[in-house]
Amino acid sequence: MKRILLPAGGAVLATGLLAAGLAGTANAVPDWAYDTMAKDAPSAVEVAKFWLAANDHTNNLAKATPYTWETKATAKLNASGGYTPDGKPGIVAPIGEEKKTAAKVKNINLPKSIGKVFFVDSSGDLKWCSATSIQGKYRNLVATAGHCVYDDSKNASVMDNWVFVPGYYQGKTPYGIYVGKTAFTHYDYSVYNDRDRDYAFVTVYNGVQIGGGTAKEVSQKDYDAFSGAKFGKDVPITEDEYKKTVDLHGGETSAAWAKAETIKDPVGPDFPGAVKVFEEVSKDAYDKAPSGQVNGAKAPGKTTVEHATKAKYDAYTGPGYRKIDEKGNYTITHYWVKFWVKKTDVKSFFKTVYYVIDGFIKDSGRLGDNVGGQGFTWNQKPEQTVFVFGYPADAHPDGNKAYTGVTPKWTYGKTSGKTYVSAAHKVEEHVGLKSSFTPGADGGPWLAKYSNAKRLGYVNGVTSLFGDQDNNGRYDLITSPYFDGETQTVYSKAANVWSGTIVK
Repeated sequence: MKRILLPAGGAVLATGLLAAGLAGTANAVPDWAYDTMAKDAPSAVEVAKFWLAANDHTNNLAKATPYTWETKATAKLNASGGYTPDGKPGIVAPIGEEKKTAAKVKNINLPKSIGKVFFVDSSGDLKWCSATSIQGKYRNLVATAGHCVYDDSKNASVMDNWVFVPGYYQGKTPYGIYVGKTAFTHYDYSVYNDRDRDYAFVTVYNGVQIGGGTAKEVSQKDYDAFSGAKFGKDVPITEDEYKKTVDLHGGETSAAWAKAETIKDPVGPDFPGAVKVFEEVSKDAYDKAPSGQVNGAKAPGKTTVEHATKAKYDAYTGPGYRKIDEKGNYTITHYWVKFWVKKTDVKSFFKTVYYVIDGFIKDSGRLGDNVGGQGFTWNQKPEQTVFVFGYPADAHPDGNKAYTGVTPKWTYGKTSGKTYVSAAHKVEEHVGLKSSFTPGADGGPWLAKYSNAKRLGYVNGVTSLFGDQDNNGRYDLITSPYFDGETQTVYSKAANVWSGTIVK
């Protein structure tokens, strides 16, 4: 997608949805840029469905792998000097505080706000990074690394199909899936790929859960057009109802049919009193059957696609053709051939009633209301104690794999008073923390003043680079951009932009 930048000395675009949050003055400093992700509700619904679509009983979330294109084989980072804040320190309080407890907690309580961001990279691969919910005016904001939002190999355009899943675990979305709407980053990162500004703040739509809902009867036309969960149910009718339905709809394309337990002495369609009946056959037998008005011919108007539960799909042993479609629905396609028999052979009459799952996609509310949001702080002294959370997954340079990326982990310590420099990554002023975290933890929050009882703190960095300082084949350092007044400018633009729901 094309970047939208704030030009030096130019007026800020302030139209439509972004008017309230993006308006500025003609002399605004060009510290920030924003990009549209899922542009509207229908687009966002398709993004959510993409990630929850199943094939071989596994959704796309579970198939994603850690995004390491930007972080693998990181060269040694050189330390020098120290960073000087560009103004007074500031803080924004977190939201969703849990009740305090007087008991001493020996273990670290992981915050509910952390999770994974999922996206499709420039190679078309399913990838993920770490991230957190962060406080914002509309409780709809995610903080992560810039390289987990912007694809440098595609001229810094935003990643495709970007979503945030707090509390993610093995394909499950306990608090819903949150589709990215607008991404904010520093102008220098967007234009020059300046990794000293490797952070991004993304507004997300209300979360959605896919599944559940109630069945609603619809016409066959609406059933065929519906792209969500649906199913057909055979119900008995009287012979008079059968004849009426056949007369109304032309017989061959009718949803009604006569069913015989055994087909005895088939006759032709012109036999006095003959009744047309159908027999379900396999797809292979259907493909080999003749066409036309003869016994044993195809009955194309009777072909139906049943959307079954997984349990029914797995247990099914009939002649229907089983398949998991592109949307992850378990389907059984039923093929029929036709015969004309004497009326005395007909045992019962049926018709198909069609249902769709109304409310298949449900609104699960705002991100901050569900999992809270960490605070935000900037221009703090570099040497401070932080807790860092994320999903480390990749192996160390020597091949040792200490983490799986399945569950979130934490690391703890005091950040260095020095700045870290890497010409290869356009880094001149990162802050560092001793840690054995590996890639996969990219984008995870650095929380200052973290309260183990409340599970809340203040985001004062995000994991950007990984270093092996003693060259022993093991990562021993992680770095983050220093959060200064320019970071606060980017954050404040994002924190005041509304997103809304994608489900009516």
